[in-house]
Amino acid sequence: MLNSLHVKNLALIEETEVHFDKGLNILTGETGAGKSVIIGSINLALGAKADKDMIRTGKDYALIELVFTLDDEKQKERCRELDVEPEDGMLVISRKISSGKSLCRVNGETMTARQLKELAEVLIDVYGQHEHQSLTAKKKQLEILDSFCGDTLKRIKEKAAGEYKRYTELTREWEACDFDSENRQKECALIEFEWKEIEDAQPKPGEDEALEVEYRRMANARKILEGVSLARHLLGSVEEESVSDLAGRALREMKAVEGYDNILTEYTARLSEIEELTADLCRELADYEEGLEFEPEVFDQIERRLDVLNHLKSRYGTDLTEVLAYQKRQEARLEKLTDYDTYLEKLSADRQAAREKLLATCEKISAVRKRQAKALEKKMTQALHDLNFMEVNFQIHLQQDPARAGARGYDEVEFLISTNPGEPVKPLGSIASGGELSRIMLGLKTVMAEKDAIDTLIFDEIDAGISGRTAWQVSRKLGLLGRDHQIICITHLPQIAAMADLHFKIEKKQQESQTRTDITILEEDESIRELARLLGSDLLTEAALSNAREMKDLARDTKQY
Repeated sequence: MLNSLHVKNLALIEETEVHFDKGLNILTGETGAGKSVIIGSINLALGAKADKDMIRTGKDYALIELVFTLDDEKQKERCRELDVEPEDGMLVISRKISSGKSLCRVNGETMTARQLKELAEVLIDVYGQHEHQSLTAKKKQLEILDSFCGDTLKRIKEKAAGEYKRYTELTREWEACDFDSENRQKECALIEFEWKEIEDAQPKPGEDEALEVEYRRMANARKILEGVSLARHLLGSVEEESVSDLAGRALREMKAVEGYDNILTEYTARLSEIEELTADLCRELADYEEGLEFEPEVFDQIERRLDVLNHLKSRYGTDLTEVLAYQKRQEARLEKLTDYDTYLEKLSADRQAAREKLLATCEKISAVRKRQAKALEKKMTQALHDLNFMEVNFQIHLQQDPARAGARGYDEVEFLISTNPGEPVKPLGSIASGGELSRIMLGLKTVMAEKDAIDTLIFDEIDAGISGRTAWQVSRKLGLLGRDHQIICITHLPQIAAMADLHFKIEKKQQESQTRTDITILEEDESIRELARLLGSDLLTEAALSNAREMKDLARDTKQY
């Protein structure tokens, strides 16, 4: 559920904070007051494209913050899949927009706008003023049906996606098999040369790295010898004063006075350790120096071996592991080309088997869709009746085409409807008006809400093109939907506003030389006065207020059923 929205310096909004609640949250206000800015700010916080022109005039940045509480375990799990961990069941999403950049955070962790959009699909469903137009597209209708089918279909589609990938890989391999005999012989000769070149070298993973270490040591043997010799001389020279001599002298001095203070005993012991360490290190450096040899023949062998290995890496891979992997792939390729007819026969059989497997899975997908389409038809018919479609025939047609077989199956889905008795069903786009499409979309949202884990639904002017009794039916449907979901709805219709569990008013105000948008929660009497205004009364007469009270009472009675 969306608990609160905090907006600062966005468009006409100077700063405002809105606390939403469960049920039906209604937002009303005069045209141009900034109602859509409120919904737009939620979209911005959830990753919509931002523009610096949205920043309030005279300000350096805009800030939007959303606070969600998550009670549903499925929602929480989906958040974790996106690497978002709710803290005590809460998510705080913020977005700061400034000139040239935009910063998004979730519970203090930075996220990209793309990640936010993925998260938004888990938290909230926003229905814009023009979204109903997308409902006429067959692709959108297929998405709706598949969403209604739920996890059962999702698992089968995941299986189909893997099978389709396998089939396309085999098809690409098949299409690439356009070799005549001469070209095959040329490629076989090249592969044999490359394979033999690697085989003759007998490279071992990591061999080049070990040889490079030894090569560096031998190439710099003189410098190493000079450095080690000087270090040993400074530590323990018998000709000049050295670290060993100084440590020994210091130790003797400390032993002479350690009896006068107990703490000196500790210092003496540490000096003794230093003297021993110096002596040990001198011996070890002497041994290293004695064993440091430069053998020209060995150095030459290492150099030549590195040349061979580096040549292989320059042609077949960035390291010797990749070189050996390339050799193995070429060996398999040579085997195919050597017995090309057998290879083609097997490839053709594998490709055909992969297609048959994919088609079988597509048939399972189609069977689930057909079964669920009948259930969706029944639920949608009832939902449309509730939305004042008195004589409605809603159908979902599926057409199978094996040529379309892919990761999503091979079905084409189309929603058909007839709203008049005796009229044949036709595609939504050719028969439904804008107001009818709005109601059909609301009906779908209502039906889908039963299956969705999404708790918050936002409707931006769902009332487009409706009035009268139909408006009451839409209002009633929103009220029922608000029993199990949080609904945030912008409306111009008093019938819908009357159904509010929480009523907000959005106003545009003049302050000195600037205009700003404010949003306030309305008490019962204030809500009735706003209803009277929505009813079209310029003057809040007692008759207008009485009409508004009656509408409010009627809505309250409706919600009790």
